[in-house]
Amino acid sequence: MNHKRFSEFGLSDEVLKALFDMGFEEPTPIQKIAVGPALKGRDLIGLAQTGTGKTAAFGIPIVEKGRRSKGKFPYAVVLAPTRELAVQVAQELNRIGRNKGVISVPIYGGQSIERQIKSLQKGVDAVVGTPGRVIDHIQRGTLNLGGISIVVLDEADEMLNMGFIDDIERILKETPKERQTMLFSATMPEEIVRIARKYMRDPERVFVDPKKLVVTKITQVFYEVREEDKIKALTRLLDVEDPSLTLVFCHTKREVDEVSGKLQQMGYSAGAIHGDFTQSFRDEMMEKFRKGETDILVATDVAARGLDIPDVSHVINYSIPQNPDGYIHRIGRTGRAGKSGIAITFVTPREYRQLRLIEKSAKTTIRKAKLPTKDEVKRAREKELMEDVEGVIAGNGHDFYVSLAEALLSRHEPKDVVAAALSLAAGGSDPEDIEESLGTGIPSGAGMVRLFLTLGKKDKIRVGDLVKSISAEANIPGRKIGKITLFDAFSFVEVPAHLADRVISALNDVVMHGRKIRVQPAEPVKKKKK
Repeated sequence: MNHKRFSEFGLSDEVLKALFDMGFEEPTPIQKIAVGPALKGRDLIGLAQTGTGKTAAFGIPIVEKGRRSKGKFPYAVVLAPTRELAVQVAQELNRIGRNKGVISVPIYGGQSIERQIKSLQKGVDAVVGTPGRVIDHIQRGTLNLGGISIVVLDEADEMLNMGFIDDIERILKETPKERQTMLFSATMPEEIVRIARKYMRDPERVFVDPKKLVVTKITQVFYEVREEDKIKALTRLLDVEDPSLTLVFCHTKREVDEVSGKLQQMGYSAGAIHGDFTQSFRDEMMEKFRKGETDILVATDVAARGLDIPDVSHVINYSIPQNPDGYIHRIGRTGRAGKSGIAITFVTPREYRQLRLIEKSAKTTIRKAKLPTKDEVKRAREKELMEDVEGVIAGNGHDFYVSLAEALLSRHEPKDVVAAALSLAAGGSDPEDIEESLGTGIPSGAGMVRLFLTLGKKDKIRVGDLVKSISAEANIPGRKIGKITLFDAFSFVEVPAHLADRVISALNDVVMHGRKIRVQPAEPVKKKKK
């Protein structure tokens, strides 16, 4: 049954009050279809990503069914891929269970095992742990799973990706066969399906509509830019959109260092996390980001696993995800707790096909967008500068410079003094040009030549129009057309060298958008002087 209110589940007053205190108003889609069967003791397979409310979907039944089976032994165990997620899940279970006295503890590597042993010895109801540390406690005899009646596998596909599948099976074998098992995953790889078949009893499958799999409140767009223009595109977006907290994903540790370093040099409040940093540094950086002391966090996929920060407004794929699952996990870091979010992906011409594959596999639509113009960036910077100046005036933070201002005003016109001061404060530089580079996915390089066309953006021409015209007039497949670069008054098109003459003769004097176009071989690209 699809319940619209928490009260319709028949929950106890203690749990209803806890949910109210937590600010929960109505169940999320996954909670509406999962909580009811879970309360009845059914095994569940839930297709849900982080940010959809899945923790409460299994947390509410865990708390409601809270009965310690054998003294101090826990009755529920939740397996999570990362320490961060383990901590977050345990905290949410404790909030849901506070009025019923249900106690949950996280156990994970990197924390003092003695402290965890003391917590377990006091007696706990639910253990939330990473597979490796759970096994460690089992081997030490400090964790007994003999009284377990509920097992949850949270973010099962992430645990598979991290190599925990054997550990998961070992832990499941330590629990009673008559337990209730719930599995939640953003995707369903074959290995996860195998685990479900082997260890679950007639599980009920709870799937949110595939179109809602990627959270509907997340606006998804992509920008086609050249590799060398990505940092300029990133700063334009940061300036104009003014996000609250931005998570930037890169493929490699080196790219994370380069991007965060460039942003810092340009005056942005940016931090970085990846596998080469110590855990204490990563924890410290995460805390700064969570508190808003750092506005932008640049990260690799691995370092950002389990990240759950409600105020992330923008996720930017600086490098396109390498697979559709990665895309779903990345963009799920925004649009949390019912808030809206924006997911942006930078795509180079040769990555266009990868983008379409992600769209198809993730059952989503990623809309093409135009980067903010130089004028929009300038206006955004001017607005920010004006707000900064007015803030200093309001706070009397300028008193020290009054005498200097008077001296300058005695020698120059007031508007010149103010304009010069603003120029210094702004860094005195205009936004850099970005070449609007669009393509069909054919890589540039050997065997391709560049053609010059006397038609550009001011003629309302689009990439699709050029592809269709070249394909039709020259009778060549559209897939053989390479990178297309549009400028205001002209365009460049790359075609295979052996087809260049055919394209030139076929397109010359063809009328497009009311204009005859001329086509000729382009001048060689000039190398920049070092």
